Amino acid sequence: MSRRLGEQGKTIVRVTIGVDGQPKRATIRSSSGYERLDEAAIAAVMRWRYVPGKRNGAVEEMDFNVPINWVLN
Repeated sequence: MSRRLGEQGKTIVRVTIGVDGQPKRATIRSSSGYERLDEAAIAAVMRWRYVPGKRNGAVEEMDFNVPINWVLN
């Protein structure tokens, strides 16, 4: 649908990554301007698995900004 409508943009998703590398929660930090693309971005980052962050050698829960570019080719 978005392709047909020519929707493009950049969504930045703020995701909290747990110590097990699983995403805990995700929110839109910067919208693409299209709700459909923003919802797809959140769904995608919640399916991904991550390498957990470390601070002083200890693994801990951290927030991370994930940019997703929506470009029609």
